[in-house]
Amino acid sequence: MLDISFTYADLEYFLLILVRVSCFVYVAPFFSMSNVPRRVRIGFSIFFAYLLYLSLDRTEVVYDSLLGYATIVMKEALTGFLIGWGAQMCTSVTAFAGSIADMEIGLSMVSLLDPATKQQATFTGVFYQYMFTLIMIISGLYQYLLRALADTFTLVPINGAVFKSEALLESILMFLADYMVIGFRIILPIFCAMIFLNCVLGVLAKVSPQLNMFAVGMQLKVLVGLGILFLSVRMLPALADNVFTQMKRMIVSFVEGMV
Repeated sequence: MLDISFTYADLEYFLLILVRVSCFVYVAPFFSMSNVPRRVRIGFSIFFAYLLYLSLDRTEVVYDSLLGYATIVMKEALTGFLIGWGAQMCTSVTAFAGSIADMEIGLSMVSLLDPATKQQATFTGVFYQYMFTLIMIISGLYQYLLRALADTFTLVPINGAVFKSEALLESILMFLADYMVIGFRIILPIFCAMIFLNCVLGVLAKVSPQLNMFAVGMQLKVLVGLGILFLSVRMLPALADNVFTQMKRMIVSFVEGMV
């Protein structure tokens, strides 16, 4: 016979786990894509929270009023949000790299509706985003994110988060220092090819002034840029590994800032 009896304390503890998990799923890369049905995300959050509830060592949640329990709920929501946001920040590098690449190629006026975020995005940015998401699925990084979330309940137990603003701010500033470096590493082949092409067009403009280098250069930039983009696909796994390493470091630093 199936026994589904539980106490109010069990329900309160499960709901606190569910709050942290659902906030993580709401902002974390791959899980937060808007083209994933909401029912799937809600069902996955409940199922994963239930597994954690069965496997975690129970800790007592102490509060003296409704306001006290609401404070604990807000702490758990902020904890899950920070862990997921630390990973999401790293994937935003692809949008930055794509915007710079389209500016160099001449496709900056071309914008697409990104189904993942429901926002206008550049052509190359969407390409990089989906390629990195594909590599994330193939490499199993989403499993690392779930394991990291599960481990946070051991390092940061329910109602045990202590938000250290200085440590969290330092983690964000350290990432922003590497933000542009990582973005330019992604588009380095396109950037170098465009510099070389501009030099060639400048020399041709002096040698043959009668040629309209503006019209010729626009077409050559698009052809060369798309060609380099196609040839540099083999470099994406190594670049994605760099981004994913930065993502793991951000998650660890954010968790350390809440211990």
